[in-house]
Amino acid sequence: MPIDPFILLLLATVGVAALFPARGSVADVASGASTAAIALLFFLYGARLSTREALDGLRHWRLHITVLAATFVVFPLLGLAARGLVPVILTDPLYQGLLFLTLVPSTVQSSIAFTSMARGNVPAAICAGSFSSLIGIIATPLLAASLLGGSGGGFSADSLLRIVLQLLVPFLAGQLLRRWIGGFVTRHKKVLGLVDRGSILLVVYTAFSQGMVQGIWHQVSPARLGGLLAVEAVILAVMLLLTWYGGKALGFRREDRITLQFAGSKKSLAAGLPMASVLFGAHASLAVLPLMLFHQMQLMVCAVIAKRRSHDPRAQVTPPEPAAETRTAVGTGTRSG
Repeated sequence: MPIDPFILLLLATVGVAALFPARGSVADVASGASTAAIALLFFLYGARLSTREALDGLRHWRLHITVLAATFVVFPLLGLAARGLVPVILTDPLYQGLLFLTLVPSTVQSSIAFTSMARGNVPAAICAGSFSSLIGIIATPLLAASLLGGSGGGFSADSLLRIVLQLLVPFLAGQLLRRWIGGFVTRHKKVLGLVDRGSILLVVYTAFSQGMVQGIWHQVSPARLGGLLAVEAVILAVMLLLTWYGGKALGFRREDRITLQFAGSKKSLAAGLPMASVLFGAHASLAVLPLMLFHQMQLMVCAVIAKRRSHDPRAQVTPPEPAAETRTAVGTGTRSG
């Protein structure tokens, strides 16, 4: 089963933060750099995403609505149901992070990769991930403010204003400037991908440094981490089953059910980490821990499922899609999940 190299980098960053946390003036500089990095991340997301081409995929609107419902309705309902596990299995801070995990948008890159491996509807997976990313910019902060309330780091009008300024404004700026810089972004996507990941590592270092300085890691025991992993495994299993058999009940063909399963059961680490940093502030280190663990778990499990589906004797090569959706595959398949 695959181990995401980026997860290893994230763990190494956590280790550096544990040994050498940013303090005093260094912490102020790291915090400012982290804020700028988050704005840059969402500017690049906006510059990459071809909204017009993504909207061309609306012919599969039933599938896309189902993916969005799984991402922003069913997932949060499971997160709310997990509230009953506090304090027996989960501490309240870990639960807040778990609930936040259920609110972030779906992945794009890994959903496409697994859908392709399993011989599913790849153009639809690209569109579904694009729609989830677009809607998540607004839906995730609003859901967090509504469901987490004051317990998740002090949500208020000021928190939502920070979301608008740090996430939405840069994203919209990237969309508006895409006409002029889209070609540059496409040509240099590998280099800019390194900028993406470097920015996320900076966000993680800043968040975990704050946690170390405040001593919040004394709140997490190995037993609690084991309980968190078990709960996340159950949530992932439920979502995989619901998306697969729910797709069958809704009459989707096999290729679309594969897209629904992979796009509707996963959560984006790349989108969730910056959002958590803005929403949770000094409490972000514990808030992102469930998302980091879930990210690796979903990759390992979905890799096994995709490989198994690729050998399914009933699998058929997906017939060619209309040109509009084929163009979508070129225009939007650049963002990491």
